[in-house]
Amino acid sequence: ILGEHLRICPQGYTCCTSEMEENFANKSRSEFEAMMKEAGRSVQATLTAQHRSFDSYFQDLLNKSEKALYDAFPSMYGELYTQNMKVFKDLYSELRRYYRSSNINLEEALNEFWTRLLERLFKLLNAQYHITDEYLDCMVKHAEQHRPFGEVPRDLKVKATRAFIAARSYAQGFLVGSDVVKKVSQVSLSHECTRAIMKLMYCPHCRGMSSVKPCNNYCLNVVKGCLANQADLNTEWKYLMDSLMGVADRMDGPYNVDTVIGTIHMRISEAISNLQENKDSITAKVFQGCGNPKLSTKGSSSEDKRRRGRVPLEGRSSAQALRTLVLDAKGNLTALKTYWITLPSSLCSKKVMASSASDDKCWNGMTKGSYLPEVMGDGLANQINNPEVEVDITKPDMTIRQQIMQLKIMTNRLGNANIGNDVDFQDTSDDMSGSGSGDSCPDDVCGKRLSKSPSTRQPETHAIPKQSGHGVSGASSRSLPSASLLLLLSVAVTATQHLWR
Repeated sequence: ILGEHLRICPQGYTCCTSEMEENFANKSRSEFEAMMKEAGRSVQATLTAQHRSFDSYFQDLLNKSEKALYDAFPSMYGELYTQNMKVFKDLYSELRRYYRSSNINLEEALNEFWTRLLERLFKLLNAQYHITDEYLDCMVKHAEQHRPFGEVPRDLKVKATRAFIAARSYAQGFLVGSDVVKKVSQVSLSHECTRAIMKLMYCPHCRGMSSVKPCNNYCLNVVKGCLANQADLNTEWKYLMDSLMGVADRMDGPYNVDTVIGTIHMRISEAISNLQENKDSITAKVFQGCGNPKLSTKGSSSEDKRRRGRVPLEGRSSAQALRTLVLDAKGNLTALKTYWITLPSSLCSKKVMASSASDDKCWNGMTKGSYLPEVMGDGLANQINNPEVEVDITKPDMTIRQQIMQLKIMTNRLGNANIGNDVDFQDTSDDMSGSGSGDSCPDDVCGKRLSKSPSTRQPETHAIPKQSGHGVSGASSRSLPSASLLLLLSVAVTATQHLWR
């Protein structure tokens, strides 16, 4: 029949009624969106699997360290352990909470552990004296000058914080990447794109050419026009993939997650041994600085508190498992780096089944023949002269722009993790104890016993990272307080929306 009634397909002789054309338009829209989601699910599955593998490895590493401590310490330390089990359990609990992204300041948690352990052990090792909380305050202040646990607390703090910061950011990076793909894959097609997809996929049917495939370059122009905003993810997406690989190398190298996390129990044992071996000199110096405490009427059973014999502690290495995880992750991340700009060709070759570029008997949008227009570049700005899809380059999709910002924020976090800085926490005016990577604090603060309640410092909202995604410094990312940063981001988004209008 004559095709004057057609609104999308060429108006020559046709097999389609208006209703059929409308049905084909709806069908092509749903099929193309399903292709997008299917492609996205494949990427999500890869990133989620990488997260699951690393998370399982890391949790297992921590669990084995804790189990080794529980198995060995009772026979090694007797009451020194049994009367202080909660201190050790609380430490591992805090470490897990930090890794799961709770509002924990890791350095404070480690400092609190050593303070609580010192208080408990000092009382047990000097059970013949009546030691009050006020005396313990003084003891902690003076004992720290003499390093009762040797160099273990300082060394472990530096190494463990770097390892945990890297591990946590690494695990989060995979989840953020997967979430970005999920949200972007759900973005609806524009009206212009729906018409172009219909013309590409089903107009040949209306011309009685159902077996004729679309020309490849024609398909590319249509899909590049429809996915112009998605292609703009490419730059920040590549930075995220590179940043994840960089952190992976650090964990399998300088930060040595396997050695640090897998031997926490051994370092604690080493610290306790240092305290026991130097008990007399430490006690004498504390008595000299804080005075002699009163003798207790309860007496002492110090014999049971002495070390009962050395039970060898082992750190079971899983270095090869980590190396395998890192190599597998780097292979997958490398393959995903160009996902957004190769998506059009992937959809055209695998899903739409377009003909080869040189085929002169393919569907070119009007009839069977060759396709002459050049293929457009990637991204929104390059679609200004797209012959197949009308794209308003002045109105970027705000959902996708938000996801670009999420990629920048995560890349910024990974960049800081790569140099050992944790940007999740920020100093506040009423908390002088410090955060981040500083090792020192004022004497009048360090001398006070830390609170026994878990640290609940609020995480900061990340500052907008530099466009390049590289060279982000820890100091600059902590320069704005949370409220101010949220206000700044709100103003920036509003301004952007007005700008694009």
